[in-house]
Amino acid sequence: QVKLVESGGGVARPGESLTLSCAGSGFSLNYYIVAWFRQIPGKEREGVACIRPSRGETNYAPAVEGRFTISRDNAAGSVFLQMSSLNPEDTAVYHCATGVDCDTWKQWGYWGQGTQVTVSS
Repeated sequence: QVKLVESGGGVARPGESLTLSCAGSGFSLNYYIVAWFRQIPGKEREGVACIRPSRGETNYAPAVEGRFTISRDNAAGSVFLQMSSLNPEDTAVYHCATGVDCDTWKQWGYWGQGTQVTVSS
């Protein structure tokens, strides 16, 4: 079965860091644009970070720029989201996705099941 699998969520205190991982099951992420989105109940999903496949160009939402870093490991076929200086407003379910326009955050490809990130003191 072709799907995206996220891992690495959890609970962090304000100011701490977490790293999320995304891997393709049944396919390789190496040739796809991959993005991280986050979803807070009752709110629209928000594009957080996006990475292109060839030269690894990245885009970030203003709310996370300078704190989050998206990267890819082609040997492992995985994409990561390093999150630092976390604050309670970063609490959400984080999803990785393919088939993304990094400029408009429109998404039409695979969508992962999500991993919960909770930032609380």
